[in-house]
Amino acid sequence: MHRFHHIIWLGSLLLASSIAAQEKDEPMKFGMVIHGGAGTIERSTMTPEKEQAYRTALEQSLKAGYAILERGGSSLDAVEAAIHVLEDNPLFNAGKGAVFTHEGTNELDSSIMDGKTLAAGAVAGVKHIRNPISVARMVMEKSPHVMLTGEGAEAFAKEMGVTLVDAKYFYTEERWQELQKEKKSTAPKSDQDRHGTVGAVALDKAGNLAAGTSTGGTTNKQFGRVGDSPIIGAGTYANNETCAVSCTGDGEYFIRAAVAHTVSDLMQYKGMPVPEAAETALENARKLGGTGGLIALDKDGNFAMPFNTSGMYRGKVGADGKASVEIYR
Repeated sequence: MHRFHHIIWLGSLLLASSIAAQEKDEPMKFGMVIHGGAGTIERSTMTPEKEQAYRTALEQSLKAGYAILERGGSSLDAVEAAIHVLEDNPLFNAGKGAVFTHEGTNELDSSIMDGKTLAAGAVAGVKHIRNPISVARMVMEKSPHVMLTGEGAEAFAKEMGVTLVDAKYFYTEERWQELQKEKKSTAPKSDQDRHGTVGAVALDKAGNLAAGTSTGGTTNKQFGRVGDSPIIGAGTYANNETCAVSCTGDGEYFIRAAVAHTVSDLMQYKGMPVPEAAETALENARKLGGTGGLIALDKDGNFAMPFNTSGMYRGKVGADGKASVEIYR
């Protein structure tokens, strides 16, 4: 009898812990997940004021996306709105806060994908576009192409009625000093210098998934370098059959491991749940030497936010509208 009670007790304990785990990461009826980059992000080096500024910005981004989803808007609109907030905030290496190239310019990359149609759009190496995510969407919806680069992308943006901004718009003293330090340094780049990217994935009330990513690249990059952020299947991917993914990390490795597309493939062909697929795809990049992280959201509202660095700016919001934000491991 005693043993029987023990088994019952053990069973109820396991059930309680599994319910607690489910409560922690319950699937969303609709909602979104965002990231603001991964890297060496330590509590010890973060002032309370700066930490609060990051948390506030991530919450504002989630609220912007949620407001659209809640009133029945599309996942594409939500992704674009959430990324706008981060592109306009100098804390993040995208848009306003973009890092400097070796030549002292800012070159921005971005992409977006529609899980319903598998349509996608991207821009790379643009220097005068305040919100690259919006022009990436224009490429998807208003051109026959997937990716436009440099001056061609800017000429297209102008044709679409986008007002180009002066290069001075992207200047921030902090990023300028990072470049000077990087040019003098013989040490390898830190994670923080490499991993600045912002991204969002969303599931709307109609069951459609979308993903978007935007970045200023890496400090001191040379020769028109393009990373994984604007490359469909590497840094961004969305398919209603599986999931929506946005990555942040060592772009060269994420391209070689086709990280975003691999998450979808593992779900589609191996039947993996999204957390396992996301971890496996990230591990493929790590084996090559790449660090970073990703966010993924599946068609049933399950999500994952794995990273193999000390931190990743990240957050989520579900149907209840409660935004939760994390920074450290």
